[in-house]
Amino acid sequence: MSDDSDISTVSDGTDGSKKARKKSDIEARLRRERVAKKLRENLARRKHQARARRAGEADETDGLPAAHSPHQDE
Repeated sequence: MSDDSDISTVSDGTDGSKKARKKSDIEARLRRERVAKKLRENLARRKHQARARRAGEADETDGLPAAHSPHQDE
C-alpha cells in the first residue's frame, strides 16, 4: 500500500519545535542575565555618584568625554 510509505515520511515536528523552544529559552535567559548585569552596573554607578555629591567630590563619568576639553590648546 502506498499509504504506509506516506506515513513514514510524515513527521509531527515535535523534535524541531522542542529544539527551537529550548534555544529561545536559552536566548531569553541569557538576555535577562545581560540586562540584570547592566542594571547592577548602572545602580552601582549611580550610588557612587550620589556618595561623591554628598562628600563634595566631583563625579567620575564613564560616558563620552566632552567634544572640546578646556585644557586642549588648538
